[in-house]
Amino acid sequence: MNTFKRDYQLWLLIFPAIVCVLIFNYIPMYGIQLAFREYDFTAGLTGGEWVGLKYFSQFVNSHMFWDLIRNTLVISITTIVIGFPAPIALALLVNQIKWKKGKKILQTTVYLPHFISIVVLVGLLNVLLSPNTGIIGLLISALGFESSNLLASVKAFVPVYVLSDVWQHVGWNSIIYLAALSSVDPQLYDSAKVDGANRWQIIKNVEIPAIIPTIIILLILNMGSIISTGFEKIFLMQNSLNLPISEVIETYVYKIGIISNQFSYAAAIGLFNTLINFSLLLIMNYIAKRASKISLW
Repeated sequence: MNTFKRDYQLWLLIFPAIVCVLIFNYIPMYGIQLAFREYDFTAGLTGGEWVGLKYFSQFVNSHMFWDLIRNTLVISITTIVIGFPAPIALALLVNQIKWKKGKKILQTTVYLPHFISIVVLVGLLNVLLSPNTGIIGLLISALGFESSNLLASVKAFVPVYVLSDVWQHVGWNSIIYLAALSSVDPQLYDSAKVDGANRWQIIKNVEIPAIIPTIIILLILNMGSIISTGFEKIFLMQNSLNLPISEVIETYVYKIGIISNQFSYAAAIGLFNTLINFSLLLIMNYIAKRASKISLW
């Protein structure tokens, strides 16, 4: 109680955020029970027959289960492996630029793609990757390779998705690392220069250790969503030709729940996905805490 009295201004400041989280994140959790019921339109969320783990078992035993898990993991892990180190490298690079005007121009340039909507981005991909009229398609033909529709290729879908995602978000994601680098004591730089350290040695021995706590925390958060690839971009990039690799859990839930009206089945799949993500978050947090003494809690 003394803490509330002492810091009441801070609690008032954060109160609207708490209300938003309660309304949009916790109250809807009441609908989780739909995954354990035979949903009946006339009976509402709590009026359907209780069927327990029926829909979870149905999903695990379905012919789509392993394909969905494989596709989701391939896209998620590839995104993390390529996309996670990219903003770190960019932040270290930007931090080395001493020309202030050039640094601002570079930062603005790499931040802008983040504000492009997913719909516009996928539209750009369709235009640029068109085998007949797209710049990239024409460039591939000019280099002597056979031009093909990359968005319709099973092999090319994951690289196109991941590289476009990195291009769009690498600048924005680097902001938090730049903020961490700005807190490095200038005396450490001066000491390193006095000792004769070059730029690479400064990066290795001064800057990277300074952002390791930030890297670990963000890695934990990323691992907590490894079974979630996002819905909008994959759904917009999806077509009948790349479906064997582009069908992931989120798009399958949409098709089962909204299009096929199997609400209980879709709720069970979504809950299964959430529980796996939460378990991975706990495991990664435990490993990080044991290995580096850095964790979310």
